[in-house]
Amino acid sequence: MSELPEELAAPVDETPTPARPAWLVELLSWVRFGFSVAATYLVFTSIAFILFFVPSESMQPGLQVGDRFVVSKWAYGWSRDSIPFGLGRVLPTKPGRIFFRSPERGDVVVFVNPNNGIVMVKRVVALPGDIVETRGGRLYLNGEQVPRTFLSLVRYRDRFGNIQTAQSYSEKIGKDAKRNHRIYEFSDEYGFGSWSPDRAGPFLIEEGHFFAMGDNRDNSNDSRSPTGPGQIPMENLIGRAEMVLFTFARCKTEDGLECPPSRLWRLM
Repeated sequence: MSELPEELAAPVDETPTPARPAWLVELLSWVRFGFSVAATYLVFTSIAFILFFVPSESMQPGLQVGDRFVVSKWAYGWSRDSIPFGLGRVLPTKPGRIFFRSPERGDVVVFVNPNNGIVMVKRVVALPGDIVETRGGRLYLNGEQVPRTFLSLVRYRDRFGNIQTAQSYSEKIGKDAKRNHRIYEFSDEYGFGSWSPDRAGPFLIEEGHFFAMGDNRDNSNDSRSPTGPGQIPMENLIGRAEMVLFTFARCKTEDGLECPPSRLWRLM
């Protein structure tokens, strides 16, 4: 193939492209890095693990105010509530979970309160088909009293500075429970006017739901309470609490009062 005559060849623009300022190159580099980190964090915390903190005393003594604990997202499968920062709430409502696995009685779980959208942490005490109630401060599951063993009286200063006296028990939920856990009770006849957490139910747990309670049984706004989350849909599960990573909680050592020791890398 013959070459075009020199007079017909397209002119070549040899004007050099102006270089970007160094500050702009640096800025764009940091922006790309930031987006990469944010995307990686969003994917990781949507699929694997995320860190939560304890804002109240409802899960004492196992979880103290200020504890930072790790939650496994994959434990029960994924739903729109698995997406961090509440971003899943903008998605269309589609009940259900991907790769769903049911929680077990005794699991400490993080979930979204179906009544107000607040993220909560409680212990699963009943599953679909179970009948649960409290009578005289004792927990009953399917007509049988859940066994508990008295450990000691505990006096502690709450986050408002008041001294509380609680009875500490070791409790085992369900015959197939993996291990015992500790609970607090102020008394077996604790109440607030016409309602008492020690006299609630019976509740028949609906299909696709679970019933949760705090370990600090007389200081927990949970499924028993008229203002609590009620029976919680399985799709509202975020994950299972696995371990306390560290805590920002600090308490002053006082004679006769319990002050929880430092908590670091402690399994639930």
